[in-house]
Amino acid sequence: MPVEWRFTPDDVARLRFAFSPMWELVASLRVLRAPARHSLHLPWLRAVRPRLRGLDLTELFAIVPVTGYVADFLTPPPDTPLPDFAEELERVRATRPDTAYEEVAWVPTADPAAVARFQEDPEAGMRRVTERLGEYWSAAFEEFWPRIHGLLENDVMWRSRRLAAGGVRELFADLHSSVAWHGDRLVTAKQCVYEGDVAGDGLVLVPSAFGWPDVSVMYEPYRPMLSYPARGVGTLWSSGAPCTPKALSALLGRTRAQILTALEEPGSTTSLARRLDLTPGAVSQHLTVLSDGGLVTGRRLGRQVLYRRTPIGDSLACGS
Repeated sequence: MPVEWRFTPDDVARLRFAFSPMWELVASLRVLRAPARHSLHLPWLRAVRPRLRGLDLTELFAIVPVTGYVADFLTPPPDTPLPDFAEELERVRATRPDTAYEEVAWVPTADPAAVARFQEDPEAGMRRVTERLGEYWSAAFEEFWPRIHGLLENDVMWRSRRLAAGGVRELFADLHSSVAWHGDRLVTAKQCVYEGDVAGDGLVLVPSAFGWPDVSVMYEPYRPMLSYPARGVGTLWSSGAPCTPKALSALLGRTRAQILTALEEPGSTTSLARRLDLTPGAVSQHLTVLSDGGLVTGRRLGRQVLYRRTPIGDSLACGS
């Protein structure tokens, strides 16, 4: 039972990537309830569970089941490449009560009483849900978002290079085992049936850490969106600096060698700072030196600059 989108050449040109903190937050509710299925997020789970003891997530759990359909209004397709959580929360809060009522009715919930309470007064239900989402974000997610964001931006940089080098077929070749490109069609094996044209602003591709290992889709009346597992998600909660060869440290200095080694995949100043336990200012200074020496180069992506090694930098890091 597939989802199939048909593309014109203009639709292909309008493909774009975006991040969604709200999508990650909602997906993480499933991790809380089914940790065995999402074992790679256990370090996060162990860190946040004590913080959630006083937070009533009953209503959120009712409309975000462990498997199956999630009310679409909770995860609107990003309307900018880099939305922040406050902006996305306002979009959820602005959902029409009749839309929320209809979508909640489709959720295969294990808590019909909580769903019935929401549907008795969907306007009040929306106020409660958005309030809980904000509280949950502050308690369990805001601290970790920069780390998650770093993983997602690395994925987008890598896939953008694949798209530039090999076109759409290359982009979708290893996006996910359930996703396939057939000439002018993108087909995704999902437990729903939909066939239609990609229209308007085109398809949004949203990498996800907490959505792993599945893909998720949205279609009309929403903007077409495909969320897929980000590359390297298994390393998300690993910490510490990469192992750096002594010869490279002797040549560049220990910290610059660590930064160059860490750029095996593109990264931002913030993601590098968190991984290496440095200040963003210190990382920025070292990146300037490495860039002046022709070892790294930066590329702006929205409001972020992603750095990657140049061929010379690769030779040093890999050959030392």
